[in-house]
Amino acid sequence: MKRRSVIAGLGALGLAGCSLSVRLELPLDLSDLEQRENGSLGLAVRQGAHQMSWRATERFTYCSTFKLFLAAATLERVARGEERLDRAVPITSNDMISHAPVTGPAVGGALTIEALCRSTVELSDNPAANILIREMGGLDSWRNWYRSMGDSITRVDRLEPELNLVGDDRDTTTPDQAVANMGRLLAPGQTRLTPEHQTLLERWLTDSPTGPDRIKAAAPDGWRVGHKTGTSSLGPVNDIGVIWPPEGAPVLVAAYYEGPEADDFAAGEAIIAEAVRRALEALGHG
Repeated sequence: MKRRSVIAGLGALGLAGCSLSVRLELPLDLSDLEQRENGSLGLAVRQGAHQMSWRATERFTYCSTFKLFLAAATLERVARGEERLDRAVPITSNDMISHAPVTGPAVGGALTIEALCRSTVELSDNPAANILIREMGGLDSWRNWYRSMGDSITRVDRLEPELNLVGDDRDTTTPDQAVANMGRLLAPGQTRLTPEHQTLLERWLTDSPTGPDRIKAAAPDGWRVGHKTGTSSLGPVNDIGVIWPPEGAPVLVAAYYEGPEADDFAAGEAIIAEAVRRALEALGHG
């Protein structure tokens, strides 16, 4: 069993709609993939009323996958008139931490809220994410956004890069909850975002060049993928997002893998791709 316990009782029942009962109807055995690298894998793949799951109610360190939701939360603030996409925010040396492909070169200048969102989603810029959390009011405000989604599962405890640490329940979520949250943002007819902002978020997710060997590698030819990766040398290799088939409902995917500590993520990426591929085949997309 994974080192963190299975979520049960009211926490699991709080997920959106019938995700728990549907998950039980369509079980998926991925134990061989876990044994390949002696890791733990959590997966939820949902299309319409059907979901394939493996360890979907267990907790995993989410790493940078949270940035999909952070951008959405910021877009909601814009829609409410609490923020503006064109507002320029000064970028200082005090903001700098590791992995700053956009904010690093901008030190001494400014970036708009839109540019911060885009760099957070597309390139996983860590200072940009911390700045967006600061500009919304800090960790308490960020945590409250999840609660406004009906999400009592996701933990918000630390900023980048400390939130990537493993070993306890801080800064964790479950695959079930991540898929439920994406459904409230990206599923047709269910999103809390305005049409303009949903289009903007989907563009950032599809334009992201990161993690081509994860969900993208599992998608059938001709399907469009929008996703957000999350990775740590301490073991987590993650990917969440949406796959749009040429016809039919989109497929929501949350894949969290925690393996041995490593600076080479190829093994974890291959496990995610194979797990998602099997789930898609089980849903009839062979």
